[in-house]
Amino acid sequence: MSPFELAEPTSIKEALGLLDGDDPTVRPISGGTALMLMMKAGVFRPTRLVSLRKVGDRFSGIRVRNGGLAIGAMTPLSTIEHSAEIARAAPVIPRIMTRLSNVRVRNVATVGGALAHGDPHMDLPPVLIALGASVAVLGPKSERTLKVEDLLTGYYETALDKNELIAEVNVPAQGKRNAAYIKFTAGSYDDWPAVGLAVSLEAERDTIKNVTVVVSAATAKAVRLRSAEAALAGARIDDAVLARAGDAGAQEAEVISDVRGSAAYKRELIRVLIGRAVREAAAAKGATH
Repeated sequence: MSPFELAEPTSIKEALGLLDGDDPTVRPISGGTALMLMMKAGVFRPTRLVSLRKVGDRFSGIRVRNGGLAIGAMTPLSTIEHSAEIARAAPVIPRIMTRLSNVRVRNVATVGGALAHGDPHMDLPPVLIALGASVAVLGPKSERTLKVEDLLTGYYETALDKNELIAEVNVPAQGKRNAAYIKFTAGSYDDWPAVGLAVSLEAERDTIKNVTVVVSAATAKAVRLRSAEAALAGARIDDAVLARAGDAGAQEAEVISDVRGSAAYKRELIRVLIGRAVREAAAAKGATH
């Protein structure tokens, strides 16, 4: 591992001042679980890491806001896993945590880092997109808000400038919407998924009023499957409707092959999992496999 400077600012203003929008070797670091692996492998050689551990309360903790949630970007995943506030407002989030890597990683990794890294295999981004979540982004001169679906732009790519930081994740009140997430792994229980499929919907009896369908891991980024949403909107939940939605979503998804499966294999998983996730979301609030 190459030598580098470790800066530990005590304010967000100082942290932003230490970043360099023109130098890709200067990076912020929160939990560092992914960044350290990249450094050990020689994939990334920083000249400076800007630690965010001491920048203030806004970057950590969970607050209820207008029935929704405001989650500080430096909040560890294990805190989210055990949060009573999150369990009440968006129960699908803590339910997915036991299969998100292992407890050692969850104790260190942060929600902001998980999003800023842009890894398409992460379990949180598709769920947050399905829930309509957004992020507050701070830069040296301004603050802006981005939907999570707009934050992720490609394979390990985000819309963040190199001198911007995620300050907070905001999840709106879910009202009558229920959500589910199905993670299919080709390896161990907590391995990276071959496919992640998140669904959030509002249903009246067995008729879907509105729905969001998001796929991840099989694609270069977590992305909504709008053709599947169109096939489901206003329809009664039955085998024929779910089959049409599965076919539409599998055809729309721009699937990539990797060590976890071929594109054809993953496309078939998407076809099947859309129906399963819709049924699960309709049946039980926040349930997940």
